[in-house]
Amino acid sequence: MPTVTDLPIYPRDHNPHTGYCRSHELNQLLLGALYAVSRVLSRSLDFNETLREVLRVLHDEAALTRGLISVVHPTRGNLVAHALHDPEKAGLPAIEYGPGEGILGLILEKPRTIKLARVSDEPRFLNRLGVYRPQLPFIAVPIRVGGTLRGILAVQPEEPEDGLLDERAVFVEMVANLIGQSLRLALEVEQEKNSLREECDSLRRSMRHQYGFENMVGRSAVMRRVFEQARLVAKWNTTVLIRGETGTGKELIANAIHYNSPRARNAFVKLNCAALPENLLESELFGHERGAFTGAVEGRKGRFEQASGGTLFLDEIGEVSAAFQAKLLRVLQEGEFERVGGNRTLKVDVRIIAATHRDLETAVEMGDFREDLFYRLNVMPLNLPPLRERIEDIPEIARHLLGKIGDNQRRKLTLSELALHRLANHPWQGNVRELENCLERAAVLSEDGRIDAEQIRFPAGRERRSAPRPAPADAAPLAGASPTPPALDDPALSERERVTAALEQAGWVQAKAARLLGMTARQIAYRIQTLAIEVKQL
Repeated sequence: MPTVTDLPIYPRDHNPHTGYCRSHELNQLLLGALYAVSRVLSRSLDFNETLREVLRVLHDEAALTRGLISVVHPTRGNLVAHALHDPEKAGLPAIEYGPGEGILGLILEKPRTIKLARVSDEPRFLNRLGVYRPQLPFIAVPIRVGGTLRGILAVQPEEPEDGLLDERAVFVEMVANLIGQSLRLALEVEQEKNSLREECDSLRRSMRHQYGFENMVGRSAVMRRVFEQARLVAKWNTTVLIRGETGTGKELIANAIHYNSPRARNAFVKLNCAALPENLLESELFGHERGAFTGAVEGRKGRFEQASGGTLFLDEIGEVSAAFQAKLLRVLQEGEFERVGGNRTLKVDVRIIAATHRDLETAVEMGDFREDLFYRLNVMPLNLPPLRERIEDIPEIARHLLGKIGDNQRRKLTLSELALHRLANHPWQGNVRELENCLERAAVLSEDGRIDAEQIRFPAGRERRSAPRPAPADAAPLAGASPTPPALDDPALSERERVTAALEQAGWVQAKAARLLGMTARQIAYRIQTLAIEVKQL
């Protein structure tokens, strides 16, 4: 491709004075215009806007008016008018050219540069746009990407032919070459964006399938109730508070709610509030401005901004300090906050899902947790029972976890009935997380992939004491004997068993049972409700 320095010094009239001056002036004009075009093409990836700006530069800087860029339609193969710059004409009509149809059709049929001293002298000139002047010259050059014709750049000089048409044609070829390079980059960027978009859609579908409620493991009545509540609340923007012991699957439920909600196409952002000190927690949630503190070399979005339009999962919400709770309350109420070190109020649309293993009612009574924040979070509570209260789910959960472990170890793992029985008689203080660790440990100890009772090992002191065998149903109690109530401090008792035992010893008087357990009446009432204990009327 010729460069500006390759342009002829002398025009065709070989005038040693005026011809040289006109050519020199034109070279300077076109050199400045070429620089302006290159700046436009390097400034933006919005290719449509860039093309219109290039045509404007050709009009203002190079005196090449009525610029038209036509592109080859990807399926029909015709030329379609894409961008036009004509101060006297607004809008761009939908016009196409087939191969051999009009001047542009000639280039489509056989890509080459066409330059006419007077466009009206060409009988195949159609002037469908109605913008070109018949008495003026006309230049049209192909736009190629990787040797393939992708479009045509057509312009018309402002003045009649002055002997410098060849120089102008070479310049237009340079511009078309720059447009072709920019188009190649734009196509690569668009292809990458489409690839990323398809990958994101695929990941969303995969996550939605993975966290679908139908794939949730657990068929006990209490877990079916939790899944149904989660499925119902997923449809709305209601704030959810997931409660349960560590390792019961609170984050799993939060994922299921998000990926089955209308916000599933947007971000699901997570933050463990217990993992950061208060000063870092504020910056992590709200973001910070440049120079807000030592090391803040640039501004940064916080988790609330990152989750805008989606869901923010605040795990261990009960661990935040009282001072930070006030800042958090404002965001939950108004959806507004300021970045650390900033004074500009930002507004976000975020759905909040919080989780905690703490007894927030007790924390409120002790003054450790703000009551107004508790009620703001506790709109839709979901209470996950500990594993020891849904023993019937252990076989299904164990087989599911063994499948994951087997995939990692690239072999099939199975559980014997004795192993399942041993698992069902363990207290599982660590819940599902402890069960997964136990199974992975057993898989390591199993050479053939079959896990028997002897491979099920627990840390010292964590075995449940063997429960006495129940008496036969037809066995009568000894005369004068009464059943011995279990000790309320027995570590083998589940929380539900302990509360029920206290109620039985207190004659089902809740206030008395609360004193036996060292609770308030409000706390034991909450336990009775969350543990689904049927209160007997004596």
